[in-house]
Amino acid sequence: MTGARQEPRAEPTTDDREIVISRVIDAPPELVFEAFTEVRHLSRWWGPQGFTTTTRSFEFREGGEWDFVLHGPDGTDYSEWIRWLRIVPPERIALLHGESRDDPNAFESVLTFTPDGAATRIVMRTVFRTKELRDEAVEKYHAIEGGRQTLSSLAAYVTDLARKGVEG
Repeated sequence: MTGARQEPRAEPTTDDREIVISRVIDAPPELVFEAFTEVRHLSRWWGPQGFTTTTRSFEFREGGEWDFVLHGPDGTDYSEWIRWLRIVPPERIALLHGESRDDPNAFESVLTFTPDGAATRIVMRTVFRTKELRDEAVEKYHAIEGGRQTLSSLAAYVTDLARKGVEG
């Protein structure tokens, strides 16, 4: 009797469906993480340069949702929705992000907050359902530059809070 050989199986790669953006922020991980926990913080920094945010509802807990509108500098409103999938304070947040709760093209993002000396390295890894959706986000919505600008806004906001010695 011959034994069945198991062939090694490679996990499918998501490289062609991912956007990864990182930044070092001059503030401790707890404070950077906290900027995601309360709408009063998020409304001060969320979004690319020139955008503002209006929150319709917000509940920061696993399974909770954030329903909001991004207002573009050209006057265009973008309905947005996030479900918090996994929260590990102050290290990690996993979320599902789309235009609405039933958006078939919603994408997943995982944010990690790692100490880097007295600062924090934040990494935002976003995985789209298909390469085409990722490419559309990059080309049509400028997702890479928008993500960089969003993390830049977060850095400026949190660094100012840390300088003032304000937490929460």
